[in-house]
Amino acid sequence: MSVTKNNITDNQQPITENRQPTTTKMNFFKKLYINNFFFYLLIGIVALFCLAFMFPSLYNATWYILLGIMVFFVLDIIILFSSKNGVDADRTMPEKLSNGDENPIVLTLKNFYTFPIQVKIIDEIPEQFQERNFELKRKVKTASQDEFQYYLRPTQRGEYRFGSLNVYVSSPLKLISKRYKFCSDVMVPTYPSYIQLRKYDLIAFSNNLFQYGVKKIRRIGHTMEFEQIKEYVPGDDIRTLNWKATAKKNSLMVNQFQDEKSQNIYMVIDKGRTMKMPFNGMSLLDYAINATLVMSNVILKKQDKAGMFSFSKKVDNRVVAEKRTSQMQKILENLYNVKTDFFESDYSRLYADIKKNINQRSLIILYTNFETLDGLHRQMPYLKGIAKSHLLVVVFFQNTELYQITNKKTETIQEVYDKVIAEKFIFEKKLIVTELKKYGIHSVLTQPENLTLDTINKYLEIKARGIL
Repeated sequence: MSVTKNNITDNQQPITENRQPTTTKMNFFKKLYINNFFFYLLIGIVALFCLAFMFPSLYNATWYILLGIMVFFVLDIIILFSSKNGVDADRTMPEKLSNGDENPIVLTLKNFYTFPIQVKIIDEIPEQFQERNFELKRKVKTASQDEFQYYLRPTQRGEYRFGSLNVYVSSPLKLISKRYKFCSDVMVPTYPSYIQLRKYDLIAFSNNLFQYGVKKIRRIGHTMEFEQIKEYVPGDDIRTLNWKATAKKNSLMVNQFQDEKSQNIYMVIDKGRTMKMPFNGMSLLDYAINATLVMSNVILKKQDKAGMFSFSKKVDNRVVAEKRTSQMQKILENLYNVKTDFFESDYSRLYADIKKNINQRSLIILYTNFETLDGLHRQMPYLKGIAKSHLLVVVFFQNTELYQITNKKTETIQEVYDKVIAEKFIFEKKLIVTELKKYGIHSVLTQPENLTLDTINKYLEIKARGIL
């Protein structure tokens, strides 16, 4: 979590439930907090009284100093508590948080006092972040407004509850602080990463990602959906000449094709125990969910039909592939509800469900994870069965921690053993790719942070090659 000052972004909407300060409901002593500076002064007074035993001339002077401190103490109370609403604060945040992304939280503070104040803000952040020492300090000028901004990165979907926004105000004397409370008990849901969805939105309009600085896709051939026969003009591909039409019209005629559209694309998420492996605070399941949301948007922008479902012991969270305007919202709500059950995934159930419910040839993108070749061989009969009727792409993950082990310099025998075992598992992942290719099954072996990008590239490559 980082803290910076910035302006409010466009995707933020103020959440103002129970925004009125609750200071009137608290008694005086609950609003009064004595600052450390006051205690330091008292410690100094005690030290002076101790010195007065050796230097009696300090005794009377110390009493005068103590009396002066108490006068300033009472004066500090009067100037801070003379105004019931000396400050006003508000918390502005998105209507929903984006899972796995940095979400900006903006705190706005208004000073109504006639003097500059020192403020300490303690925002009661949701318990999921386990942030116990969060506070912001700032000096706010007289009758002015200031903004504080920090970022939160959730790593799991669900409801996040913010507590009170506590503002501790001190006068220039800095002896005491007055506490104000705002924005009590606000709930914000955390959805799959819609920030990534916006990030990759423009990619949907291009088959070549090189211009976005992403990856260049080689376009092989063209799709074979016939559109019309038209007269040849310079620049047309001569390989599309229609000789029969040319003979009838006595002029060169060419076949014109268009990109195939309205093809069914299903994203299948394995929510078994293998997808609970953590990476950078998030599980592989959540990475797959974020990638599915972005892919759905790209698919619909390419005029194809997007659908999804998840599976483990059974198949659920189903969204039939369609091209409606409400499709994205339907997919988002189903992705929000995907939960792992920690069971071993039943690929036979997946195969039977696809065979029963998906009759038209479709592109099926399967998000799963295979750690060993034996694990793949157990499921290979079902994968081959799916690939007979559909174009299957298996997306699975590299274990980046293994690469860290292999790149580390070995010094002990145990480290040598660890490095050899890590290299074995890395090589086995490459064997899995080769084994899938042997049976005509496409695959994407990717790091979790590159999952969305690599999956989009694979989809656009398939569209460009026209192999669906």
